[in-house]
Amino acid sequence: MLYPLYALLFADAGLSAGQISTLLILWSVAVSVLEVPTGVLADTLPRRALLAVAPLFSAAGFALWTLVPAYPAFAAGFVLWAVGLALASGTLQALVYDELAAAGATGAYARLIGRSRALGTAAIAASTALAAPVMAAGGYPAVGAGSVLAMLGAALAALAFPTARRTPGPEQDGEEAAPAAAGPWWRRHAAVLGAALGEARRSAAVRTGLVAMAVLMGATALDEFLPLLAASLAAGPAAVPLLLVPAAVLAAAGEWAAGRGVRRAAPVLAAAAALLAAGALIGHPVGMVLVGAAFGAFEWASVAAETRVQHAVAGPARATVLSVGGLGAEAVAVLAYAGYGLGSQAAGPGVLFALAAPVFLLIAPLLRTRTGSGRARRDRYWRR
Repeated sequence: MLYPLYALLFADAGLSAGQISTLLILWSVAVSVLEVPTGVLADTLPRRALLAVAPLFSAAGFALWTLVPAYPAFAAGFVLWAVGLALASGTLQALVYDELAAAGATGAYARLIGRSRALGTAAIAASTALAAPVMAAGGYPAVGAGSVLAMLGAALAALAFPTARRTPGPEQDGEEAAPAAAGPWWRRHAAVLGAALGEARRSAAVRTGLVAMAVLMGATALDEFLPLLAASLAAGPAAVPLLLVPAAVLAAAGEWAAGRGVRRAAPVLAAAAALLAAGALIGHPVGMVLVGAAFGAFEWASVAAETRVQHAVAGPARATVLSVGGLGAEAVAVLAYAGYGLGSQAAGPGVLFALAAPVFLLIAPLLRTRTGSGRARRDRYWRR
């Protein structure tokens, strides 16, 4: 419940806009630095254990924010939160895919991941709404306590996952045969990282999937600025929350529909880019519906790109490969934030969102269905 309100918490503690910006930069840098190393950990250590530990770091960060509302504690809390996010990034996806592979049901991956993200989007909206009466009753300490309890609940939920059976690769036959299992830890980690980079080097499907995944996940970070776009189209401040509802609902709908119609991913993404530009430039509140539909399609396409990577990975470094995509997404997100910040000096939100549309248009060809006997098994997902 706490993190949607962090800007208010920091401002209430007397932080300036510049100090808040430095905290966000620290957070982004920390996630970027930790993304790949934690992916390597997920390919060498039990993933269920990592998923159980990850929320504890976030809980510690939220507790610091609540108990010591000062800049140093906020900075430390962001680093702890970054550790938790990085530990879970790629780890959950790899665990789910390997369990589905063991059950012969990898075709269900996109549907399961998409629906879990849709429920997560709905949960964030619900927790944000719930935070208002909780804060009115008990202030930030009550909201912070609720956030810490939620993270502890997430840790317990992670223990309910089965122990992932790693997908066998060329040098691996089950979890006990992890790459370079013997030798010092740094050699084992180097072997996993080398296997991940080898996947990208050998497989065009992995490379194009990672690029599409990074751009889609990173560029959709622009949704942080949707309130500014809504404010530019609303008749008054009271109407802004109402204009944001379609974006949230349609984003969740796109995630829920993941796994369907993937054969048409490229034209759908191109159409979504057009909707984004049209909705941003129309200069009317109805434009938020078009923008929301575009973001729903982007979320749907990002699951499709991630699923393509999952189907293409053949070796033992699945979580590390996914973390490389996560690192790329963080880099794209930073560029998106910087571009919006610089562009805002010369243009309004509508123009800036419209200028982002070509990025999605350019990435659409990477989601085209591939053919050819050599790729038939790897790309069977895309012929649905």
